[in-house]
Amino acid sequence: MTDFADHTPMMQQYLRIKAEYPDILLFYRMGDFYELFFDDAKKAAKLLDIALTARGKTAGQDIAMAGVPYHAIENYLAKLVRLGESAVICEQVGDPATSKGPVERQVTRIITPGTLTDEALLQERQDNLLVAIHQVDKSFGIATLDLSSGRFAVLEVADANALNSELERLAPAELLLSDVGGLSFPKLPIRKQPAWYFDTEAARHLLLQQFGTKDLAGFGCEQLTVAIGAAGCLLQYARDTQKTALPHIQGLTWERREDSILLDAATRRNLELDSRLAVGKQDYTLIQILDQCATPMGSRLLRRWLHRPLRDISVLQHRHQSIGMLLQQRCVDALYQCLRGIGDIERILARVALKSARPRDLMQLRNALSLLPNLQGLLIELSHPHLQMLAQQVGVFPELQDLLCRALIETPPLLIRDGGVIANGFDAELDELRNLSDNSQQYLLDLEARERQQTGLNNLKVGYNRVHGYYIELSRTHAEKVPTHYTRRQTLKGVERYITEELKHFEDKVLSARERALNREKYLYEQLLDTLLQALLALQSSVAALAEIDVLNNFAERADTLKYYPPTFSNQAGIHISEGRHPVVEVVLDSPFMPNDIILDNKRRMLIITGPNMGGKSVLMRQTALIVLLAHIGSLVPAQEAIIGPIDGIFTRIGASDDLAGGRSTFMVEMTETANILHNATRNSLVLMDEIGRGTSTFDGLSLAWACAEYLAKQVGAYTLFATHYFELTRLPESCHGVINVHLDAIEQEDKLIFMHRVKEGPANKSYGLQVALLAGVPKNVVKQARIRLKHLESQQYHAGAQQTELNLVSPASLTPIHPVLVKLQNVVLDNLTPKQALDLLYELHRLLE
Repeated sequence: MTDFADHTPMMQQYLRIKAEYPDILLFYRMGDFYELFFDDAKKAAKLLDIALTARGKTAGQDIAMAGVPYHAIENYLAKLVRLGESAVICEQVGDPATSKGPVERQVTRIITPGTLTDEALLQERQDNLLVAIHQVDKSFGIATLDLSSGRFAVLEVADANALNSELERLAPAELLLSDVGGLSFPKLPIRKQPAWYFDTEAARHLLLQQFGTKDLAGFGCEQLTVAIGAAGCLLQYARDTQKTALPHIQGLTWERREDSILLDAATRRNLELDSRLAVGKQDYTLIQILDQCATPMGSRLLRRWLHRPLRDISVLQHRHQSIGMLLQQRCVDALYQCLRGIGDIERILARVALKSARPRDLMQLRNALSLLPNLQGLLIELSHPHLQMLAQQVGVFPELQDLLCRALIETPPLLIRDGGVIANGFDAELDELRNLSDNSQQYLLDLEARERQQTGLNNLKVGYNRVHGYYIELSRTHAEKVPTHYTRRQTLKGVERYITEELKHFEDKVLSARERALNREKYLYEQLLDTLLQALLALQSSVAALAEIDVLNNFAERADTLKYYPPTFSNQAGIHISEGRHPVVEVVLDSPFMPNDIILDNKRRMLIITGPNMGGKSVLMRQTALIVLLAHIGSLVPAQEAIIGPIDGIFTRIGASDDLAGGRSTFMVEMTETANILHNATRNSLVLMDEIGRGTSTFDGLSLAWACAEYLAKQVGAYTLFATHYFELTRLPESCHGVINVHLDAIEQEDKLIFMHRVKEGPANKSYGLQVALLAGVPKNVVKQARIRLKHLESQQYHAGAQQTELNLVSPASLTPIHPVLVKLQNVVLDNLTPKQALDLLYELHRLLE
């Protein structure tokens, strides 16, 4: 709509503002409420479960309306954000007393899922990332920004597969794409942006303006032209939504894929690293076991480390040595207590920079600053250079702490809008205004006593009237004694009311004192934020150190509690794990966990793992990958010893899942993930393959499994754990160097199957599928019939070649059922029968024949 002439003045104002944000809910401030109109009102009523009403007409149509109280807006915004919606906040900025027509209003902020900074809208222990993607030919530039911390990063990838892997890692709260181009990510919240937002030159100019530099060389990003386009779009979008400067975004980090252990999307899901990757199993993820951090910012850093394990051995060794020192000096608990009082000052600093910090934020910052000297002292006493470097980076801020102690009352209110935040004694002008407002009655009593004494009129009164203000009241009988400096203000029956210059001056001061005190307090609060802003860079550096200390201390606590040990990195190829354990399974099991050894080296590049279902094959594979992963984030590991050679990636193909919305069957997903591994794994990759080929026919599946294993062994040479129920694959070692058979053992006792969960050399001798079926509750008659079919199948001839096996399987439909008498006789050991049992058996066989 562009013609608003037929609408009321207020609706004209509303519609002009709404026209700029057609696809976002507009919250329009009217007194004590935020109102929504027309389609916005109908949509909000459904989403927020609020009443939909209609009030008046404009341009001949009813005005649909819904509203929420201004003081409860954050609760409603939080609900909208959880639903993936955005909101525009339009405030009254004009003075209703002086406005002619509608009060002036303007948009003060735009709330979108990727630009949240308010504590109530954010998940405390997870990053909230805004991500932009720019495509040039086959290359993709990715920019990420966490507005709640100011962390800004870029990277470039060369293909769509790598792009999907990075998006799985980043889990964007909001994704910015060009409105020109064919990129599509149906499962992510997407916001289309004008194509010129991604222009490299314009983006570069915007970044240089933000950082105040002449080029991007200092950030190592000068040559990343595709990523720069994405970063420029992202920064412009952040500015557009915040309606303010972004001083806490002070640099750009270049993340290189080759610096980290590559984890594709399937691997992140299969290893169940995080709760967002394991729907319905949040308690059984690695992060749930690993994260006991004292601060939310520590938890967020831990998640970033977990999803981007490093290949820089020197960095990892510094972390391992720091953890060892913390354990040796037994200072984990003391550090934890210090850190717990610090809170989430990373996000508080972001709100300080955006001028949206609340009084309680500054109170928490004040408390945190008071703890830094003690924490720094604890670290300096430790004789490890990395911990001492972190101690220096933490720093202390006595001037800021003193300022906040003097400026704020002990426990300030939630918001500055009602005042009562700035402490008495901090500002003389504010103290005077408060004194006038709070002690006006005493002043009037003093004035009355003084005027009585000066005039000699004992019935003189000082009073106040809302219409006429303050006055001095005298009886008319004393009219001749009224001082000349009294000015008549009001005449009543029998009395006259006067005003003096002193009283008029007091009236002007006291009537506006409260408003002026509130304005003065808001001004002082703004000044306080400006002062903190001057130390923002040093405070952000301190926050980064505090988060790292928290994670290292957390690793130390976990190592002590869960019995983790330091891994060893080697330049020699291989993975040697002694008494390794699964970090999650061992915690949730009611019974003791059975540890296992894994040896992979140049002579043992691939382990063909056989054994029964539920025997522990999948656990063994996952625990190997998780031990390697934990070592590469700097944690100690659940193994007596772990010696790990160079690793560049971890790839997994585990479990069965489909993508019906994407038109992919379970087997298609399996083959897609397998193809990714065969294309991208290298000799230094760790590959986990579980039950390849089970989603199709036996011959197809066996052929695919054999070919994939052979390709990994001969062409790729990756460290591979290949679990299978195709026993034919146990012949691979005959033709492939470096392929070894191992199995998970089980013992059959009477009708019971006992899983040993121990790795042994050589292939398994049985699958125990029917026994597992019984354990799962399959009816005994079904299992009994399965045994019959199994015996027929096993009786068929195997035609074995040198490097392949063909099975002549008989269709179950063509089999003649075995007579129950024969079945009974097959299961009887005649030598063990007593005469009485033999006679009973004879009677039973006779009945079966009948």
